[in-house]
Amino acid sequence: MKSAYELAMERLQKESPDQSLSEEKKVELAELDNLYKSKLAEREVFLGGKIAEAEATGDFEALDQLQRQLTSDKKTLELELEEKKEAARGA
Repeated sequence: MKSAYELAMERLQKESPDQSLSEEKKVELAELDNLYKSKLAEREVFLGGKIAEAEATGDFEALDQLQRQLTSDKKTLELELEEKKEAARGA
């Protein structure tokens, strides 16, 4: 006898089966990951220097602004990455 969990998983599998990715797609997704990791690292280094400078001078308004900008940039890059990954999976 199957548990409710197993039955639910079977129904889910019927409704939306797993998509197997070709090696080419996997490589493309890995390249996208690497590209966006490097973009994020670039922003962190660039803004990190400015954040350290603002901390050293005690400019808390600029510090807050730079931290918000870094957070915003991270979210933007993550969204771009997910959009490109979805496009690559669907193509």
